[in-house]
Amino acid sequence: MPFSPTPNPPPVPELSSASERRTSGFEPLRSSLFRNLWIASTISNLGGWMQDTAGTWLMTLLTPSPLLIALMQTAASLPVLVLGLLAGATADIFDRRRLLLFWQAWMLAAVALLSVLTFFNIISPWVLLILTCLLNVGTSMNSPAWQAIMPELVPREQLPEAVSLNSAGFNLARALGPALGGLAIAFFVRADTGAAWTFLLNSLSFVGVILVLYKWKRNPLFKSALPAERIYGSMRAGLRYVQFAPLLKAALTRVFLFTLFVSAVWSLLAVVAARDLHQGALGYGILNGSMGLGAVIGATSLSRLRRKLSADMIIAISTGVFAGTLLVLAFAHYPLVIISVLLLAGFAWTSTMSTFNLAVQVSAPSWVQARALGIYQMVFSAGMALGSVVWGLIATHVSTSISLTVAAGGLFITLPMTRRLHVLRGELPDFSPFRTTAPAPQLAMEPKMSDGPVRILIDYCVNPEDYNAFVHAVHQMGNVRLRDGAMRWGIFQNTSDPRHLTETFIMESWIDYLRQRERFTSSDLTIRDRVFNLHRGAEPPRITHTIYAKERADRGSHQSDI
Repeated sequence: MPFSPTPNPPPVPELSSASERRTSGFEPLRSSLFRNLWIASTISNLGGWMQDTAGTWLMTLLTPSPLLIALMQTAASLPVLVLGLLAGATADIFDRRRLLLFWQAWMLAAVALLSVLTFFNIISPWVLLILTCLLNVGTSMNSPAWQAIMPELVPREQLPEAVSLNSAGFNLARALGPALGGLAIAFFVRADTGAAWTFLLNSLSFVGVILVLYKWKRNPLFKSALPAERIYGSMRAGLRYVQFAPLLKAALTRVFLFTLFVSAVWSLLAVVAARDLHQGALGYGILNGSMGLGAVIGATSLSRLRRKLSADMIIAISTGVFAGTLLVLAFAHYPLVIISVLLLAGFAWTSTMSTFNLAVQVSAPSWVQARALGIYQMVFSAGMALGSVVWGLIATHVSTSISLTVAAGGLFITLPMTRRLHVLRGELPDFSPFRTTAPAPQLAMEPKMSDGPVRILIDYCVNPEDYNAFVHAVHQMGNVRLRDGAMRWGIFQNTSDPRHLTETFIMESWIDYLRQRERFTSSDLTIRDRVFNLHRGAEPPRITHTIYAKERADRGSHQSDI
C-alpha cells in the first residue's frame, strides 16, 4: 500500500479565510491526477489491510507461538525503523516519481511471491516473516516520497482538503480491509488457500497506482540551483535538524512512548481473538475493522474536536482510552464489549496520531520535511517494533492478560511524565521559505564547492544596557545556524572593547554554507532581525568569510629557507 504503517498522512494547518472554510472539502477530486491517484491508493490500501489480516491469521495457523505471531507486527515496523531516515533523504534528493514507481513495483513483486509460495503450500513462519518484512521495506521507502508529492498534485489552497481526503481514504480501507480479509479466508475450506488469494489480490492492487504514476508528467515546485546533497550528508543534515529542533524532539519523544505501549493492542489482538474469544479469521477481521471504523469516525470529527480541546488534552484523553482498552482486552472476554471498546480506541488512535503528525509537519521547513517525516516514521516504528517483541515475550512466558495489563500500566505511568513535553502549544514558527534578496558574498578569491571547513564571523556593536537581550537573541540565532548545518557555533565578547561581540560558526564546506543560505525561513528572519536591531554600529554588522588554509600544489615557489 502506498502509505506508511503510520495510520494517517500528516495533516496541515487549516486555512483561515472565510471562503476557504466554506469549501466542501472535495475540491481536490476535480483534479484528474489527484482523483486517479486517490482512487488507486485507496484500493491499494484496501488490499494492504486485507493482506495484514490474512498474513497475521496465516501465522496463527503455521505456529502456536505468541512470539512469532507478535513478530508479524515487528516485521511490519522494523523496516521503517531501519530505513525511515534513508527514505526521507532519498525523497529529498532524487526524483520522487521514479522512486515511487520503483518501490511500488518492489511491493508488487514481494506480495506476488508470497502468494505463489502460499498457493503451493511451501510457506513457513520464517518465510512469511521475511516476505512481510520485504513488503514493508517497500512501504517504508515509499512513504516519505508519497507524502511529499501532495503539494505538487493540488493548488496550495486545496492542500488541507487533499490531506484530509487521503486520510479518509486510508481509514476507510482500514475499516473495510480487515473484515474483507477475514471474509476472504473464511470463504475457502482451507484458510491458507484464502490467504493465498488475498495476497494475490493485494499484488494486483498496486497496478493502478503504478499506471497513474507512470502517466504523470511531474513538474517539481522547487529545484535548488546547487548540486544535490549526497545521501550520507543528507541523512546527517536531517539528524542535525532534529537535534536542534525542540518542538520536533518533544513530539517524537511522545510518539515513541505512546506507541511502545499501545502496540500491545495490535501485536496481541489476534491471540485474544483466537484463544480468549474463540473466533476464526472473520471474527479477527471484524475486531480489527472495528478500530478502522472508529478511526474513520475520528477523522471526520477531528477538526471539531481540535476547536474544543488542546493537543495535549487530546493526547491525554486518548492515552486513557487505550489504557482502558488494554484492560478490557485482558479481562472482558465478550465480543460485543470488545468491539465497542475498539471503536472508541480507533477514534482515539486517529485523533492522537493526526495530532502528532501535525506537530511534525509544522516543526520542519520544506527543505527537510521528507527527512523529518522519515525520522518520525522511524520513531513510530521503533515503538511498535520494540513493544511487539516485549508484549509477545511476556504473553509467551507469563500470560496474554498480564502482558496487556502491564502495557496499560505503562500508559498510566508515563502520561504525567510526558505531559511536560508540550505538543502544538503556543505560537508556531513560520517555516515558509524566505528568499533573501541580499547579494552573494563578494569575495576576492572564488572558493570551490568542496573547499572547507568555512568559518563565518559576524561583528556586532552592542550597548551595555542591551547586552542580555542581545545574548538571548543571538543564542536563538545560534540554534538556527546549528539546525541548518553549522558544525560549531559561538558568540564571543572582546575583552578590550566589551561593546564588540563576534558571532562565529563553522560549516563543513562552502556548498554547505550556500545551502544554509537557501534554507533560511521567515521565522529565521524574525530572529535575525531581532539580533540585528540590537546592533548599534554606524554600519551593518560586518560579515567575514574564511576558509581553512591548506598547502597549495605549487607551494615550492612560496617556501622560505630554514
